[in-house]
Amino acid sequence: MKAATDSKRTEQLERDKQLNKQIQEEAKKKAIQAQIVQLIEMNQLNLHGGSLAYNFTDGSAVRKLNVDDKVQRQLANGLLSIVRLADDYAVVPSVVAEKIAQRDDSILVSQNTVEEVDEDDPYKDYVIPDDLMW
Repeated sequence: MKAATDSKRTEQLERDKQLNKQIQEEAKKKAIQAQIVQLIEMNQLNLHGGSLAYNFTDGSAVRKLNVDDKVQRQLANGLLSIVRLADDYAVVPSVVAEKIAQRDDSILVSQNTVEEVDEDDPYKDYVIPDDLMW
């Protein structure tokens, strides 16, 4: 009788440990998501009044944000990045986007990088601009 009680108690303790671990993991995920939202909300740029359409891809879909000329150049040069915020998009500095990507890289939608040109490249004088309107 005592052996059965001890085995049930051991099983219950094991289930409690697993449940506690799962609750801690969920709390950690929620904390990370809260950090991401806070980073985005504190650092996002105000894009109201933009007259240029900036096209970018999110997965296989092409999306569009209306931005001004300065923001478009900064997006093309990799100084700014586009991140997903709930069902919308936000533009944040690339430094902040890298911090967000460290926590959850699925939030980062578009980040251009400026590549250095190889001196031996025969097409180095024919660079396609990143801010080419398409």
